[in-house]
Amino acid sequence: MLHKSRKKDLYARARKTMLESHLLPRGIRQKEVIDAMLSVPRHLFVEEGFRQQVYGDSPLPIGGGQTISQPFIVAYMTEQLALTGSEKILEIGTGSGYQAAILSHLATRIFSVERVSELAAKTRKLLDSLHYTNVVIKIGDGTQGWPEHGPYDAIIVTAASPHIPDALIDQLAEGGRLIIPVGPQHSQELIKITKQRGRVTQENLGGCRFVKLIGKNGWHA
Repeated sequence: MLHKSRKKDLYARARKTMLESHLLPRGIRQKEVIDAMLSVPRHLFVEEGFRQQVYGDSPLPIGGGQTISQPFIVAYMTEQLALTGSEKILEIGTGSGYQAAILSHLATRIFSVERVSELAAKTRKLLDSLHYTNVVIKIGDGTQGWPEHGPYDAIIVTAASPHIPDALIDQLAEGGRLIIPVGPQHSQELIKITKQRGRVTQENLGGCRFVKLIGKNGWHA
């Protein structure tokens, strides 16, 4: 059995390999995003049986029909939010908590909504153990956002919706950015919404594939 410090070194090297093999070659450049990807122990956000695969560039199951997104898509979506460190963020789909942990390095406060209560409880415990104290988790319907704490400087949706929920656009602050996968169940486009002077513009960031965003303004369960 490897000593804990030895394991820690191995995982640190695995994160560096992840960066050099999967992130930098595909254009990830923001220093703060890179630093966060190197810092967050991704292997702790999956079951032990998947830890040998966790720094490869593929999604992995986390239970309850949910997945942890591949490292590139996490880094890419984060970079597209253009965070400066002072933002208040809404995350739809807490999942394993990995995306929230990355965001915690780049923003002041993250409000995260998770539909599956068992997953939310498990993730809260993990984030607490890792001292990610600026992440707040709520169990609820993410398609309706979290209006009590809005408006948000940035909103990130980590599940695919058949359309962009109006509630999320309404909760976006002036100058805010929203990243969301939109499209049919098996293939979507990653859409970036920017709100300026009350008007929204859309940019297509390319194809992607996510699990379904289930809720009143998304897919039915």
